[in-house]
Amino acid sequence: MASHAKFEVDRYRKALQLFDEDHLQDPRHLIVQGQKITWSLFYHQRLFHWVKQLDSEVSESLKLAARCQHIKRWTIPRKDFPMDRSGYHRWRKTLKKFHAQQAGEILEKSGYDQETILRVQQLLQKLRMKLDPEVQLFENAICLVFLENELKSEDVLSLGFDHVVTATGSTWELSTLDSHFVPQPIEKQQGVFTPDDVLKGCELQSPVVVYDFDYYYM
Repeated sequence: MASHAKFEVDRYRKALQLFDEDHLQDPRHLIVQGQKITWSLFYHQRLFHWVKQLDSEVSESLKLAARCQHIKRWTIPRKDFPMDRSGYHRWRKTLKKFHAQQAGEILEKSGYDQETILRVQQLLQKLRMKLDPEVQLFENAICLVFLENELKSEDVLSLGFDHVVTATGSTWELSTLDSHFVPQPIEKQQGVFTPDDVLKGCELQSPVVVYDFDYYYM
C-alpha cells in the first residue's frame, strides 16, 4: 500500500516537472514582481492556482490539465492560419488536439494509466462542457486567469463601442459555480467602472462596452 501511494506521488511530481520543463522553453517572457518568467510557466501557475481556489478537493486529472492547458502553444502561432473567423477556429481546433497529444505523451512517460490520460485530454479539449461540471469549472478558472492577467481597459475600449459599463461585480453567481464562492476583485483602471460606480452617477464617455458574466462583450 505504501509503495503504491509513493508511486502515485512520484508520477504526479514527474508529470509536473516535465510540464514545467516545456513551459521554460517558451520564448515569450514576462516580468512578475521583478522576476523574469516565461509566459507559459506563469500562465499555468495561475491556472493551477484558480482551479484549486474554485475547488479545494479538485481531482488529480484536473490539476494535471491545469498545468498543461497551453503546453508548447507558441510552436503553432496564429499567423500560420488565415486571419479570418474560419482560420481562427481551425487554429483553435488544431491547438486542442496538439495540447492533448503533448500532454498524453508526458503523462504516459510519467507512468499514468490510459484512463487518467484520456480524462486529462477530455478536459484539455473541453468536451461536453455544459454536461460535465469539472470541464465547466476548468473553463471558469481559465476565464479568471484572463480577467486577472490579460484583459486591460485598453482592450475593451479598442472594440469601439459607444458605451462601456462593467457588469461583473465582485462575486460569481453560485448557480454557475455550485457551492464554490470565490470573490473576483476588479483592479480599477482608467475607463473601467463597476455597477456601483454607475449607480453613484459616475461620468461615462464614449465608447462604452458592457462585459457580462458569461465571458463576452455585449
